[in-house]
Amino acid sequence: MSGKTTLAPLSTKRAKENLTKQVRAAVEAGATLAFGSLEQNQPAAMFEPVILTNITKDNPAYYQEFFGPVGQIYKVKNEDEAVALANDSHYGLSGVLFAGDPEHGAEVAARIETGGVFVNSFGGTLPELPFGGVKNSGYGRELSHYGIDTFVNKQLIVTKKQPIDLNHATGGFV
Repeated sequence: MSGKTTLAPLSTKRAKENLTKQVRAAVEAGATLAFGSLEQNQPAAMFEPVILTNITKDNPAYYQEFFGPVGQIYKVKNEDEAVALANDSHYGLSGVLFAGDPEHGAEVAARIETGGVFVNSFGGTLPELPFGGVKNSGYGRELSHYGIDTFVNKQLIVTKKQPIDLNHATGGFV
């Protein structure tokens, strides 16, 4: 509750323990701890930010979600490699893309398999904007008319102009 606080705690002490285990496992599997410490001696559910680099595909961190202040940095040679890396995930809630040219950034964002991408920004939403993920990050959308549609029972009614002649029915529609 201090006004000097710049980073809030995780939701629970258990979440801190799980995040600490994930970071340790990543480092034990060869990732480099480029910033921060494995010793998370902060009180309660506080977790100091860390940055991991040199994460290979065989590292458990490569396909995991970290629910806390854990940054992962990957080096790529070009834009296509960056998009391929972003899409090589079992998850896809949202992403952030920074680009010098915002129009080109939007073009690249359209190639990324997520429920949403923020170009030159890192979040924010409005009730009229759909929110949701793809892959293992969700099904469907919340908010906007897409979210409202999930609470609507839709009914299909098919009408033929002439009743089916049951004596000569072929089984299909004509």
